Amino acid sequence: QSLGKRFGSTVALSDLELVVEQGQVHGFLGPNGAGKTTTLRIILGLLARDSGQVSIFGLDPWSQSVAIRRRLSYVPGEVSLWPNLSGGESIDYLTRLRGGADQARIVELQERFDLNPRVKVSSYSKGNRQKVALIAALACDVDFYIFDEPTDGLDPLMSEVFRHEVQTLREQNKTVLLSSHVLSEVDAICDHVTIIREEIVKQYPWVGPSLARAFD
Repeated sequence: QSLGKRFGSTVALSDLELVVEQGQVHGFLGPNGAGKTTTLRIILGLLARDSGQVSIFGLDPWSQSVAIRRRLSYVPGEVSLWPNLSGGESIDYLTRLRGGADQARIVELQERFDLNPRVKVSSYSKGNRQKVALIAALACDVDFYIFDEPTDGLDPLMSEVFRHEVQTLREQNKTVLLSSHVLSEVDAICDHVTIIREEIVKQYPWVGPSLARAFD
């Protein structure tokens, strides 16, 4: 509510209103520099807000971030991994950081995303690094999933696999916040969308063929 954030004289966010309901796949759209990633970092407790209120599961993300992170998975827009580890070792390490994950589920996701877990991260393409982060996030059974440009670097087939996984999360009454520049992706899987542009926020209760015109 009324979320604001400044970096010196630069206004990153001004009076942002954003409500994501349980069981909802919520799209979060806007051009570069609109404040989407800043918003996600505040939600994750990585940045302190300057004004307004933020509540995740009824908790404050700045003072109670550990309790919040136990219940969410996050995939950043730029994935950085340990170059000397293999993809499988990276997934195991990331999932152990949050208490572990079902190994059968990890294997299933590796097969679905066509990832060879034995290859070192230093040899991976950007798309394969993205797959590692997605598998680690999706393998954890949590309440809230946050994806920041999750299909950047993925080919169309793998993007479709991701969409299927999000639809499965919706069926399980999980909550998803999806930041994306791909309108067709948001159109296909989101049931609510918030658009932030030039400090103006518009919320739409549905998406469809007219979504692109929301930027006009």
